[in-house]
Amino acid sequence: MKINNETKIGALTAVAITFLILGFNFLKGRSLFKTGTFIYAKYSDTKKLMPSNPVFINGFQIGSVYDIVAADNNISSVVVGVKLNGDYLIPDNSVAVIESSPLGSPAIVITTGNSTKYINNGDTITTSNNSGLLGELSGKITPVADQLKATLASLDTVLRNINTVLDPNTKGNLQSVIGNLNKVTASLVVSAAALPSMLNEQSGTLSKSLENVNSFTKNLADNNEKITNMMSNIEKTTDNLSKADIDGAVNSLKGTVEKLNDIMAKVNSTDGTLGALINDKQFYNNINNTIRSANVLMDDLRAHPKRYVNISVFGKKDKGGYLVEPLPLTDSTKTLK
Repeated sequence: MKINNETKIGALTAVAITFLILGFNFLKGRSLFKTGTFIYAKYSDTKKLMPSNPVFINGFQIGSVYDIVAADNNISSVVVGVKLNGDYLIPDNSVAVIESSPLGSPAIVITTGNSTKYINNGDTITTSNNSGLLGELSGKITPVADQLKATLASLDTVLRNINTVLDPNTKGNLQSVIGNLNKVTASLVVSAAALPSMLNEQSGTLSKSLENVNSFTKNLADNNEKITNMMSNIEKTTDNLSKADIDGAVNSLKGTVEKLNDIMAKVNSTDGTLGALINDKQFYNNINNTIRSANVLMDDLRAHPKRYVNISVFGKKDKGGYLVEPLPLTDSTKTLK
């Protein structure tokens, strides 16, 4: 019996879809049949954990996340299924913690216990919540922010006291004092102008000194109001500052600065996670190499699409030379055209 081309194409399409589904599940770490060793963990927050995320013990990957399902209809807790790569002896008092990374996907880290009994296939492991690096920084910065709020509240109280001292009655008294001082200084100016005529025979140093005194008193008369306001404000301010708890505020600021210094020292140190990421040059080189490899793959896919996707039933697969470096922009443009 002769099979027509439509039947062949349909059969090949069904086979391709089947292999596509199996390959997709394989890449996600799942098989068509649920076989192997499985353990389970229950969390209130999975921190965006996804299937196929790794599971580590002492930095070694022992398995991956197989599936994530809700424990009840209210989704108050979530059950995470973990498929182990082999039959590992995990003490039954071990603790599984979800650790999130700011630059990567979250993973489950199991801290082994000291029990002589081990977890069997299908058992549920003990879990614990971990705030992560950002949570620790937030917990340390929050007390500092509270202390700054208290300091600002104290400063606001001092300013309110200053405004209370300078009430309308006090301002009126200050204006009266300034008016009297202006009259006194005007009389001094008249007296100073009369002195040269009284001492006209002495035209040496005394005459020049009186001229300087006259100029000085005139400047005082011009700026007397400003100087009086300034001295009054300084006196009121120093009186209020002497009553304020300056030592307590300074000690609080010192403690805040010391805590900020400790935080920055931990960030600059290579012992912490964030410090290792910032100071590790190999991490930067690995990212550059990964991006370059992705560029080479995309250029090769554009230059030889038949090598990766062969839609034609009777066509041949492109077996030309593979690219080893990215194509220049002009060459890629010409190839696409």
